Amino acid sequence: MATKHYLTDLQQAMKANWSNLAMADFDGESRYTYAELASAIAKLHITWKELGIKEGDKIALCGRNCANWGVLFLAVESYKAVVVSILPDFTADGIYSLVDHSESTLLYIGPNVKKKIDPTQMKGLKATIFMDDFSIVEASDKVREVYSKIDDAFEKAFPEGVKLSDIDYPTDNHNDLAVINYTSGSTGNPKGVMLTQQNLSGNVEFAHERIPHQPGDTVLSMLPIAHMFGLMFEFLYQVCEGAQVYFLTQAPTPSVLMKAFAQVKPFMILTVPLVIEKIIRKGVLPKISSPLMKVLWKTPGINHIIRKKVNEGLNKTFGGNLRFLIIGGAALNGEVEQVLHDIKFQYCVGYGMTECGPLISYEDWWKYSFHSCGKEIPQCHVRIDSENPTEKDGEIQVKGINVMKGYFKNEEATKAVFTEDGWMRTGDLGIMDKEGNIYIHGRSKNMILGPSGQNIYPEELEDKLNSMPCVVESIVVDRDHKLVALIYPDTSADGQKLLGNKTIVQLMEENRVQVNKDLPLYSQISAVELVTQEFEKTPKRSIKRYLYK
Repeated sequence: MATKHYLTDLQQAMKANWSNLAMADFDGESRYTYAELASAIAKLHITWKELGIKEGDKIALCGRNCANWGVLFLAVESYKAVVVSILPDFTADGIYSLVDHSESTLLYIGPNVKKKIDPTQMKGLKATIFMDDFSIVEASDKVREVYSKIDDAFEKAFPEGVKLSDIDYPTDNHNDLAVINYTSGSTGNPKGVMLTQQNLSGNVEFAHERIPHQPGDTVLSMLPIAHMFGLMFEFLYQVCEGAQVYFLTQAPTPSVLMKAFAQVKPFMILTVPLVIEKIIRKGVLPKISSPLMKVLWKTPGINHIIRKKVNEGLNKTFGGNLRFLIIGGAALNGEVEQVLHDIKFQYCVGYGMTECGPLISYEDWWKYSFHSCGKEIPQCHVRIDSENPTEKDGEIQVKGINVMKGYFKNEEATKAVFTEDGWMRTGDLGIMDKEGNIYIHGRSKNMILGPSGQNIYPEELEDKLNSMPCVVESIVVDRDHKLVALIYPDTSADGQKLLGNKTIVQLMEENRVQVNKDLPLYSQISAVELVTQEFEKTPKRSIKRYLYK
């Protein structure tokens, strides 16, 4: 399938929105119109040319979400260099290792990273540069001398400033490497996913077709931009369509998010299940859980009025301008999804992975099938490796223009992830119904083998546990062939109210017994262990399961 290069879209967006805002830091100083974005990109191109950076060279970005991260990404891509995406959450040693492994020539770092690394430990770099103002952190005297003359070089190249006619980005390199994305995942063993320009263009093309913008639309970038989910769908396709992107430069606490939603009024929100589950449990479930409301919720006629009001209230929570709520990264809790389904909220659950840049499946919310993760998108085909794909779980495998080139300098891992006939193994297990809706039932590596060979997916048990009183989150593990639930309880004031005269231990035991009533004997939970703090997570808010075996 031929795809239009996303840089073609970016150039068109620049020309159509020259004086309009392109991106800004929410509650921050950095902001760029599309004209200023073009100018910033041109200046970076001159900087890299003067520093001897060549096409195909690796430029590492390691910092929090911010407008300058976005500027750097677009500048690298339009220079025909390669973005090396490194999470700022990595340890100093981890950053050193990945900069070295990726063969990066430049490293741009944010404030938090600047505090914890020693740039002299990375000998292969020409320079380490501060992302906030593009000042040099570490470089040789020769590089500093070149850097000091960049302003003069820019003024010489563009004496009247960058004009519309100066924009001419390369669009003939679909098969070239665009990004090496290092993701922590949940295995604790990062790999460099190699994504091409075509991989990125395929995702942007799909978003243009199915999640269209309107003039003046705004979006809040709150997922880690170092991950493909946040990069592609909270930033790249938006600026390629002329929208305004606001970067949340601080931790997305409830109070910060509510303020940002109210001011930005995003037309779409991308989120992971944990965020929407907290909002529903704190803001919606308490209002509809009284005995009277439970009756009215199901009473024909009046229930439509009540559910409509809940829908309107939830939309107002998100700023009042929401047209799309897209959830991804993990399965959505069943109780929470039931509420969204009942109130006919404009949500859907998509499915993807870094190796597909990231999208694999999606469905418009008005056609979305309850509990699914959508249907395969045209750019990425799906098959189930099972003798009966509509009823019996098999590995989900994918093929198409979204699928990565492989893992950087890791032929063994690349070979292992592809089948002999060229399909990529996702490691996820599920089925696909006759209408093409995909249902994921777990990760093959998380699956627990039951006493008589049954497949037990801990995610399904955790979904039930997480709907029980006073349970914030849980993990089900195999201990000596017995299933044990590790539970982080709700110790807040609201949680204490649910306890009544019971202890937290008593309530959790009741929860275990109640959940087991709906489970077959082979997947019964034998015990509960309470933990005192939230489970450690990746930046995508996936629990690092490998820490809790």
